[in-house]
Amino acid sequence: MSTFQGLEMSKRALYAQQGALYTTGHNISNVNTDGYSRQRVDFNTTPSFPKAAKMMPGGAGQKGTGVEIGVIERIRNKFLDTQYRTENSNMGYWSTRQNALSRMESLMNEQSKDGLQATMDNFWESLQDLSNEPEDSGARSVVAERGLAVAETFNHLSRELGKIKGDLKDEINDTADKINGLLDGINNINKQIKKIEPHGQLANDLYDERDRLLDELSGYVNIEVTYEDSAESALDIADGIAVINMVDRNGNNIANLLNENDMNLDKIEGRIKVEPSNEEGKLSDSYVSHISIDGHDENIQFDDFNKTGSLSALIETYGYGNNADNVEGDYPEILEDLNNMAAAFAKEFNEVHASGEDLNGEAGGDFFVSTDGNITASNITVNRDLLDNPSLIAATDPNNGGKNGDNASNLAKVFDKDIEIKEGEDEVSIRKFYKSVIGKIGVNGAEAKRNVDNTAILQNKVDESRKSISAVSLDEEISNLVKFQHAYNAAARNMTTVDEMLDRIINQMGLVGR
Repeated sequence: MSTFQGLEMSKRALYAQQGALYTTGHNISNVNTDGYSRQRVDFNTTPSFPKAAKMMPGGAGQKGTGVEIGVIERIRNKFLDTQYRTENSNMGYWSTRQNALSRMESLMNEQSKDGLQATMDNFWESLQDLSNEPEDSGARSVVAERGLAVAETFNHLSRELGKIKGDLKDEINDTADKINGLLDGINNINKQIKKIEPHGQLANDLYDERDRLLDELSGYVNIEVTYEDSAESALDIADGIAVINMVDRNGNNIANLLNENDMNLDKIEGRIKVEPSNEEGKLSDSYVSHISIDGHDENIQFDDFNKTGSLSALIETYGYGNNADNVEGDYPEILEDLNNMAAAFAKEFNEVHASGEDLNGEAGGDFFVSTDGNITASNITVNRDLLDNPSLIAATDPNNGGKNGDNASNLAKVFDKDIEIKEGEDEVSIRKFYKSVIGKIGVNGAEAKRNVDNTAILQNKVDESRKSISAVSLDEEISNLVKFQHAYNAAARNMTTVDEMLDRIINQMGLVGR
């Protein structure tokens, strides 16, 4: 061995412990950095002397030559990452759905005196009062005004539901843009990693940033992430290139979102698009007809696609289907229920009103009309002639003779009369039908809240397990800091000892004969 081998060995020890100290400092610096995974230095012994060979020098054995840093690897568990992203996808779905349903519940607001149920009750009470005093002009005016209040409440609910539905469309488009932006960011990191790994290096901080983006992406859509080697010369523990597939809730592949070929692109734009329905060559805002991925229409089965990611929740709430006759979704359904309810109520009310007589002895005309064709929740209103002249309200039943208020009583009974509201379904009263609509909103909202709470527990548990492995522990890092500091000091003392030994040999030996 070289005379100065001791100095070389000490130098290697100093460099290795110094690298460990710097890595520990890097961990401490990033203790509060989101998505950071703690890093660890792996020490390797340098090749012993003499090397094994046929003509190797004789001796009692090999001597060690010191230490070197093998790799600086990050501590990460991919299995826990997969679990976390699955739960994050579920959380994205249920939390988004809960927010959308809560907006619907707030709008319906049946605890308020201005809710539809309350206005219908007031209208019913005014009809009861009119049946007792059919010739009272004041009672007639109240009936007309409260009937208008019912119509305007229908109009308000339909209009506001339409606005919220429009907001959902904007959220869908924004979410698609965010997904495309995340895919572009992940692809750019893939490019950088491909330049680093072939040289035998590990891109630890780039891995962390990519995992952070993947975590965020999993909140929007359910994804499966696999990795491909960046080069044959890359280390075995290198993560490689991330390949992303969108999968359904059963783990079946739906479409590829990102692969190695995408690294040839300068920028990923419009990889995923949510397309509105196309009717007669015009884009309609009524529902989502399909999802386009990289320019190809994917025949996604929403029964499998839903309940995974916030994009699915937005589409499910906004409305989706293959054609206008087969649209599903929370807001389309509540709008359809309101339209059916308004039309059925107006039809039955008008028929009973037409069977009575007004103060002039004339048959009653339509009480409720529409502003543009068939009656819906958006256009229902009270006949202007009745509002201007309440004496035209047909409160009298001509079959009972005289100026009675029996027909006003019959009009009040419309609220509790079983009628056909939805085609093909059993007849039910307006009151019961509306209660079932409100009840369905409440049940769906409670289900969403319950699943948010349950999913949060699972997500937090997985995240805690992941952090117990990857997160920086200050206690552990301080302990390592002391350990590496002492090792560095010991290496420096060893170098001093070797230096003194060499000084003795060089400067204090061979003095005889001078």
